[in-house]
Amino acid sequence: MEATEILMQEHDVILGVLAALQAGALALESNKPVRPGFFIDAADFIRGFADGCHHHKEEGVLFKMMAAHGIAVEGGPVGMMLHEHEMGRQYTRAMRAAAEKWSQGDETARKDVIENAKGYVFLLHQHIMKENNVLFPMADRAIPAAEYQAVMAGFDHVEHEETGEGVHEKYLALAEKLDAEILKMG
Repeated sequence: MEATEILMQEHDVILGVLAALQAGALALESNKPVRPGFFIDAADFIRGFADGCHHHKEEGVLFKMMAAHGIAVEGGPVGMMLHEHEMGRQYTRAMRAAAEKWSQGDETARKDVIENAKGYVFLLHQHIMKENNVLFPMADRAIPAAEYQAVMAGFDHVEHEETGEGVHEKYLALAEKLDAEILKMG
């Protein structure tokens, strides 16, 4: 289904940011110079793209369509993905809060930045693997081909009406910036 292919392409972008975030956390853990703003920018990407756009398509469109076609939400794979989305939000909020404290001179917050960044990266790697290999194929089997257009229309609505014009591109540019910053660090 084209919709799950779009979500997997977005996963590729998210995976790129996860690699940069992991590298940033490891560099910070090794006392290499990483600016607190790197982690704040990563949190902005996560909140705006991974959660705001991507997860919004999953939660508001795909998962609802799956539920309408017999895929259990509570106690099922969709419920697990929703739970993991919330865990990711918690890691992101904690990472951002710690990075802001660190940017204001609280050196002890560096440890919380590292822990939450690494926790988020680990969670999302597992999460994306489950969605790509289990949940999305399940969606492709459960949702009738005649209803693909409704899913795509829902995705378009999220992209253009709820998220806003140009927002997707803004976060793709931020992903590239984070990657470039890590590459520059060596």
